[in-house]
Amino acid sequence: MCMVVLFFFPEKFEVLGPTRAIVAVAGDYIILPCYIKPNISAEDMRVDWFRVNHPDHQSNIRVHLYQYGRDKYHDQIRSYEGRTSLFKEELKKGNTSLKLTRVQGTDNGLYKCLIQSKTHYDDATIQVHIRAIGSKPEVSIEGQKEGGMGLLCVSKGWFPEPELEWLDSEGVTLSAGPSETDRDYKGFYIVKLKTIVKETDTNHFTCRLRQRQLSEQIKMETEFHIPSELILVHTDTWRVAFAVIVPLIIVLVVILAFTIWRWNRLCNDYGNRKLIKEFI
Repeated sequence: MCMVVLFFFPEKFEVLGPTRAIVAVAGDYIILPCYIKPNISAEDMRVDWFRVNHPDHQSNIRVHLYQYGRDKYHDQIRSYEGRTSLFKEELKKGNTSLKLTRVQGTDNGLYKCLIQSKTHYDDATIQVHIRAIGSKPEVSIEGQKEGGMGLLCVSKGWFPEPELEWLDSEGVTLSAGPSETDRDYKGFYIVKLKTIVKETDTNHFTCRLRQRQLSEQIKMETEFHIPSELILVHTDTWRVAFAVIVPLIIVLVVILAFTIWRWNRLCNDYGNRKLIKEFI
């Protein structure tokens, strides 16, 4: 009788994952927990790990597949190649957790752990947040811009995206153009911010970076001093050019006017002499 009951009512299981998001540091490894309840063996089951709602793909993408007692990589997405593994000795205990190494920005997102037996399947989802601290802001001079000095601030290797702002020596926010954002092949952010400054009492300016990571905030600053001579050189260049070009234009106009007047007078004199000869 027991055998008949087992035949018509096959054993079911539940797949469990963490109740909170998993936070990973870029460059480190992370374990995505996934378990079967009750703790029955998963050695003969299909263990399928997916990325859900990947920004570069319209459908779910495969991260790792275990089937028929071995790993299969034939349709694993390329960015995960060589970075995923299961705990094979733990499969018999119902532990189907995934280890992901060399974490990068593109790993940020939602994952699904799907477990399937011959008669039943279930899944669990895991949210992963990637955190990466990038480089200190680097400031460089872009040269003369619209009557002022152009400054550029750049920082690389961040996740999530940070914010940049320019400040004067008193901590007042300076007007700046729109922030430029790009991402490298690992998904880390590269941010740029430009501003135009004029000579001040100190010529000290600061590029400040802020990044909020869950409950904490990271802040980095780079101070930059522009020598007065450099600003004056660029400013005086325009003044000297103006002082030279304008008088030169005036001289040329005077010479041209004199030449035209002289030519007309010569023509008139020639015409008058010709008339006198004809009259005589």
